[in-house]
Amino acid sequence: MDAGDAMERGDRAPPPLLPESHGPKIPQDDSLQVPLLKDKKRAGSKAPAVVLCFECLESTAFTGISTNLVVYLETVLHGSNLASASDVTTWFGTSFLTPVFGAIVADTFLGNYNTIIVSLVVYLLGMMFVTISAFVPTAAVLGGTSVFGAKTIAFFGLYLVAIGRGGVQSSLAPFGVEQFDDDNPADRESKASFFSWFYLCVDFGMIVSALIIVWIQDNVSWGLGFGISTACLALAFGAFVLATPMYKRRMPKSLSQVVAAACRKITLKVPSDAGMLYEVSDKVDAQPKIAHTDEFSFLDKAAIISESDMEEMSEEAGSPWRLCTVTQVEELKILMRLLPIWVTSVIVSSAYAQMTTTFIQQGSAMNMSILSVPVAAASMGSFEVVFLLTWVLLYGKVIVPVLRGFSSSGDSEPSQLQRMGAGRLLMALSMAVSALVEMKRLDSAARGDEITIAWQLPQYFFMAGAEVFCYIAQLEFFYAEAPATMKSTCTSLSLLTIALGSYMSSFIYAIVAAFTATADSPGWISDNLNQGHLDYFFWTMAAMCTLNFVVYSAFAKNYKLKTVLS
Repeated sequence: MDAGDAMERGDRAPPPLLPESHGPKIPQDDSLQVPLLKDKKRAGSKAPAVVLCFECLESTAFTGISTNLVVYLETVLHGSNLASASDVTTWFGTSFLTPVFGAIVADTFLGNYNTIIVSLVVYLLGMMFVTISAFVPTAAVLGGTSVFGAKTIAFFGLYLVAIGRGGVQSSLAPFGVEQFDDDNPADRESKASFFSWFYLCVDFGMIVSALIIVWIQDNVSWGLGFGISTACLALAFGAFVLATPMYKRRMPKSLSQVVAAACRKITLKVPSDAGMLYEVSDKVDAQPKIAHTDEFSFLDKAAIISESDMEEMSEEAGSPWRLCTVTQVEELKILMRLLPIWVTSVIVSSAYAQMTTTFIQQGSAMNMSILSVPVAAASMGSFEVVFLLTWVLLYGKVIVPVLRGFSSSGDSEPSQLQRMGAGRLLMALSMAVSALVEMKRLDSAARGDEITIAWQLPQYFFMAGAEVFCYIAQLEFFYAEAPATMKSTCTSLSLLTIALGSYMSSFIYAIVAAFTATADSPGWISDNLNQGHLDYFFWTMAAMCTLNFVVYSAFAKNYKLKTVLS
């Protein structure tokens, strides 16, 4: 239909000299048809179930090498305690940083499916090298000069794993959500709980590796333990590829062009007439409205049709780095609005990191037994997984029904922002309980007694609640609010908060040591906790988490949901 026909129908004609074949196109529904299953009626897609099963196996594979890695480096590769701990934390942090780069690749170049496939090849290759390292003599056995010793092969494999897993983790959850059909009632109902099930699948791998694979590594063979992890990933890879015919696959588009186009037109004024803003759509009356009064209105200039753009478009296809659609501009604004919410998640992750550091140090100074059953301090994390499952059941069976009972409509359920706020409060409560437990421990130690490690269970319970409310809701929120072109990137931000939270925790330790350790005092966190004040540290973390909740509440109150903006 040409412009004249459109005007005769009373519709808005597209801007002059901008034929539909030019510029970026808005994706149509046909792009999400299932290969080989197009036009078939389904009772609900099976693809999300494949993704969840894949994550169970992938999580088992990753935790199968990460959980006991420090022991492997110390006992088999003969590393020192300090060097081994440093190597593990550096590798672990890298494993949670690489998803950001994987997401950029997925959202800009390859798409989720292709990124997962390519990353799995690297991932599986790395797992194979780690497994091979358990059968290769160490450099010391080979004379200390061989570059093909077990340590070299192990670290080469570990960093291949970090790179490969980054691509998988950044794309898998968004890819799973893409498989749901919003027109199918069964899919709509299942989509609401997908991220909760996805998170539980991650914890499933932690339980399997802690109970089975770690025992095999310690008591049977490191090679067999790593081999089982590698086999899990290979099985997941094969099943994922075999299920390809049922997948929906979306191709990426980039928002980085919006910033470049806006900067090129920084001196132009945003017009009040929407007809002067560039948008491409098959419906001539589907021109999106653009907000000129928000905090990111300067980006609107990227969609202004300048005289140079009209000349360029009249001759050949225009560059998306010079002219962007209104839709792309609004999507970038949504991404920028997410950043304040994301920053507060880094504080939460810094407190969450205490579960693998100061919580273990605290437990090691207690009587490590529960009901006369020996329990290692590091094994208390298993209780946190059990508590996590308990919180999921409490939320679905108790909390939501109670809230619905107080609602006049009977269908009230906490929003994602409200759940993340509750998680931040629970994290502050966990730190406060940890401080109270430490005060109790110090008082008992002063009297020459030891309290049982069971006193730590309440702090792990509230930590699990914070994890359920913060991280699961955070995955859902970032995916729901993310621009269509950056679903993987925004989802990977959840993983990035864990990496940055760990680094921030290390920075806090350094600050605490600098301000509390003196020549006469070992400081709050001492090698001998009975001479320190770990309780002061926990109270400081509780205060920081409480302040973080206040700041988050202000951001959440003023946050405009994407659905409201639309």
